[in-house]
Amino acid sequence: MPRFFVRRDQIGDNIVAIVGEDAHHISRSLRMAAGEHITVCDMQSTEYDCELTGFYPDHVEARILSSRAGNTEPPYRVHLFQALTKGDKMDAVVQKSVECGVCDITPFESERCIVRLKGEGDASKLARWQRIAFEAAKQSGRGIVPEVHPGEKLDAVLKRRNEFDLAIFCYEGEEERSIKAVLQAAKASFPKDRFPAIAILIGSEGGFSKDEAARALACGWISAGLGKRILRTETAACVALSCLIYELELS
Repeated sequence: MPRFFVRRDQIGDNIVAIVGEDAHHISRSLRMAAGEHITVCDMQSTEYDCELTGFYPDHVEARILSSRAGNTEPPYRVHLFQALTKGDKMDAVVQKSVECGVCDITPFESERCIVRLKGEGDASKLARWQRIAFEAAKQSGRGIVPEVHPGEKLDAVLKRRNEFDLAIFCYEGEEERSIKAVLQAAKASFPKDRFPAIAILIGSEGGFSKDEAARALACGWISAGLGKRILRTETAACVALSCLIYELELS
């Protein structure tokens, strides 16, 4: 069944108003008609089964038949901190990490990044990444649309350690402690009254310098290895998030 995201203010009196590209997609691309059913999500993990009732020049209306709590979100909230990448690699990171369950993504600049933060010049990139996150959330059946935040410097990211119950620093120089071991050790200390907040920190194509690694550890981040092979930065994010799925969601 086709799935669409709407804001809460588009829902009222048992009617959903679908606007913009989604309205055009329903009426022109899918050529749907009154009486056909769609699924609507309010981006806050509530899903609605709806019947199309009206087609207008600027929107499509649907009547809510039933609602339910979404069940596609993981039992934890994971924030991905991803070093800026060259080319279109960041597009892939955003798409795949949304599919893997992140709740938000923050790009950051580190010592060995080839790409640098450019202030106002980054606005178009941020808008593109947010569109990619939106489409990936819709395609994968997410209950929320993860947010892509403006870029930060690495030291600013490291200082945010206390925002999370667990902060994992994925480091190619860590040879003794795997991400599996870190997750298994941390599970017992997770809060029981809410979903744990987890941060994943992924470096650039050139990895982290020894000084950056030392600063991360000093701020309380836990270093973890992702295996014996060298991973591309866009692969590392997917591997780390897949480990979370296996240890915390499928177990």
